[in-house]
Amino acid sequence: MGLKEQKKFKIAFIAGTRPEIIKTAPVYLALAHHQDFEPVFINTGQHQEMSHMFLSLFNIIPDYDLNIMKHGQSLSFLTASILQELETVLQSVNPNWILVQGDTTSAFCGALSAFYQKIPVGHIEAGLRTGDIYSPFPEEMNRILVGRMSAFHFAPTHKAKDNLLKEGIPPHKIVVTGNTVVDALHWIQSQDKCLTPSEINRFLLSNPDQRLVLITAHRRENWEGGIANIAEAISRLANRFPEIIFVFSVHPNPVVRDQIYAILSNKTNVFLHDPLDYIDFIKVLSRSELAISDSGGVQEEAPSLGIPVIITRTATERPEILGTGLGYLAGTDQEAIIQIATELLTQKKKKEAKNIFGDGFSSQRIVQALLFSLSRSKTKPDDYYC
Repeated sequence: MGLKEQKKFKIAFIAGTRPEIIKTAPVYLALAHHQDFEPVFINTGQHQEMSHMFLSLFNIIPDYDLNIMKHGQSLSFLTASILQELETVLQSVNPNWILVQGDTTSAFCGALSAFYQKIPVGHIEAGLRTGDIYSPFPEEMNRILVGRMSAFHFAPTHKAKDNLLKEGIPPHKIVVTGNTVVDALHWIQSQDKCLTPSEINRFLLSNPDQRLVLITAHRRENWEGGIANIAEAISRLANRFPEIIFVFSVHPNPVVRDQIYAILSNKTNVFLHDPLDYIDFIKVLSRSELAISDSGGVQEEAPSLGIPVIITRTATERPEILGTGLGYLAGTDQEAIIQIATELLTQKKKKEAKNIFGDGFSSQRIVQALLFSLSRSKTKPDDYYC
């Protein structure tokens, strides 16, 4: 039987948050263009308001849309809902492999549901650790548990691989791929796509020399006090640097949104914006002098563009960024945020972009690893070295 006549391997992606979609999209697209694979996309809808926006950006139509989000739901309710819906879907799809990304509840439930049905799991962005199961919460425990259920681990860096080896994962089940977010960045930059006709983009086009700072905040462990502290720090920085526009991409969760608007809505040089689509977000980030964020993705995207980022968390599972001049841990302490931001905003020399997290070929390494695991190739991909 010729290669083209062989049965295609069905690979199911389980994702539902903004960062998951961004980081799985390049792998999905790579598999969709490969003769050996039939990718199936299952959208849990964990970020229902944003998931379709980002899926459409990458021209992905989900095969299944669980639409499980309910207002004010608890983690327990979310977990139970995803597991219940996935059981039926996976029995119908019957995939050869399941791919999950990162550390979300969707990733954890995807891996657990696959385990229940004895389907092998590939973990994209495996091995990230802070060493504190409550920071970030619940993501640190999610990724540990996903790791225990995974058959193959696609580690973004060698530090992540070392973490997996320390936990007893066999070396032959790990490949260092780099992070697929860099693939997504390269894909976005290669597309002939226009910015949305939003107020922020009209402003960018008419003010090409305007100084900018980009801010995001959403972490659950920052909800009680931390989000307010971040907003207060931005308020004080806006007073100190009236010539700078502080663009705050505001998460739709009311717990986050209400605190930010209460503190910053009257600041003339603070632009509060609904979540930016990915093209717009990268455009603003690339134009910024500084990012202030508790997001894991921004820690990867910013250095790839040469933008320093103040990390508003007490620990990071991406320690590679620290000490490069592009990443600074500040927690949610107002004084620390203001001090670091002031130092960076008064420096004249622009930072250089660094390939800390990838070279844009992570998806191809994952495809090669899947071919190797499925015995369609005798060659395991070489580890990525930056």
